[in-house]
Parts: sequence; structure tokens; C-alpha cells
Amino acid sequence: MDLREFYGDTARSLAFLSRLPVPGRFFTGQTGTMTRMVQGFPLAGALILLPVAVVLAIMLSLGATPLMATVAALSVQTLLTGALHEDGLGDTADGLGGGRDKDHALIIMKDSRVGSYGVVALILGFALRIAAIAALAQHLPPLAAAACLPAIAALSRALMVWHWASLPPARADGVASSLGSPQKSALHVALISAAVIAAITIIPAASVFALLITLAASAGAAVAFLGFVRRRIGGHTGDTIGACQQICEAVGLTALAMAA
Repeated sequence: MDLREFYGDTARSLAFLSRLPVPGRFFTGQTGTMTRMVQGFPLAGALILLPVAVVLAIMLSLGATPLMATVAALSVQTLLTGALHEDGLGDTADGLGGGRDKDHALIIMKDSRVGSYGVVALILGFALRIAAIAALAQHLPPLAAAACLPAIAALSRALMVWHWASLPPARADGVASSLGSPQKSALHVALISAAVIAAITIIPAASVFALLITLAASAGAAVAFLGFVRRRIGGHTGDTIGACQQICEAVGLTALAMAA
């Protein structure tokens, strides 16, 4: 792996996955495809969650309740990401929940309006993440609980890349199709880097057992969601990629909270 390329891909991933400013020099000469850039997704996800983890740790240290600190932290996370993946989760829930067939589901997913399936999915997604982070904050020291957030961010974004690479585009003219399919080497780097980030943060914060449970639960959720998407629409879209991240984040946090 070329470390200079990895550094550049991580910077570009930060710009794609968040609202954080990235110098324009990182985009000079880029073609617009993301076939290799996705290798930087896990590290970029962890970096995006660092300010969120700081907010959680500071509020807990100052005496805030776990619930209060968690809601504040997730509010910061949503501002930093622009609710990018939440948008995918809502559209995916509407399309796969209300679509009669593949074509109808894709039409619904492309509609900017949010339906009842999407609203329920977003409410449950936030509720599950809030409950899990609050549980971590209640049972772990502030710094240990905060360290878990970048770990899950990296892991869920690596599994998002795996979802992307494992299915063909569901529509030929979709956004995900225009960005290209992840290279195998980029997928491998993403998965390995996410596992390393998770290990060096979760093991000191909780235990090896908690790490293994989190990895297994997150991977299981990604596999189950992939199978469901394949049966319903036969391929990925930008929305299902984002939904995969949200599902794996919620499941990963829940598993970690139960195992820690």
C-alpha cells in the first residue's frame, strides 16, 4: 500500500463523508471515480467521530447524565456528516418497505420525500444508537466510552464499502454506478484498517471478548442486509450503501454495549 495515496484517499473520503473542509489540492487531477478512494473510508470515519467522542467524554466528565451526553454527541455527529447516511437509511426503508417490485422500489428511493417507513427507520436507528451509547457511558469510564465511537465509525464504513463491492448497481444511471465499484485491493485495505482501528480502541476500553462480539454482530448485520437487498432489487444504490452503514453502526454499538 502506498501511504501517500492512502493519505490522499483519506482526505478525499473526509470531504465525501462529512462537511469538514478539505484543501483543494487533494482533488487536483482526480477523475471523480471512487474505486480506490474507498480505502480511506474507515480512517476518515474514525476522524470524523473524534470531535463527537471529545464532546461525549467532556460532558460525562463534567457530570452530564449518559443520556444527555449521548444526545449531544449524536447531534454533533449529525451536523458533521450532514445526515448523509441517515438519508440513505430513510430512502431505503421507504423503497424496500413500500415498493411492490424492483422498479417501484427504485422509484420510491429516488423520491426526496420521506414516507412512514423512512420515518420509523430513522427514529428506531437514532433510538438504538442513543440507548447503546448511553449504556456504554454508564458502564465505562468517560474516555473508554468515547473511544468506542471512532471504532464503530471505522467498522461500519468498511462494511459499507463491502456492501458496495459485493453487489452490482441496481440502476445503470444511478449515482453509485457513476462512481465505480471498489477495487479489491481498496476493499481489503478498508476491512483491515477498520479491524485495526477497532482493536486498538475497543480492547483497551472494554475487552477482547467485546471486540469479537462487536465484529461478529456488525458483520452479521451487513451480510443479512446484503441478502435482503439482493432479493428485493438485485443490486446496490447510494441509498442502500448509506443504509448499510447506519445498520452496522446501530448493531455494532448495541453489541458492544451488551458485551462491554
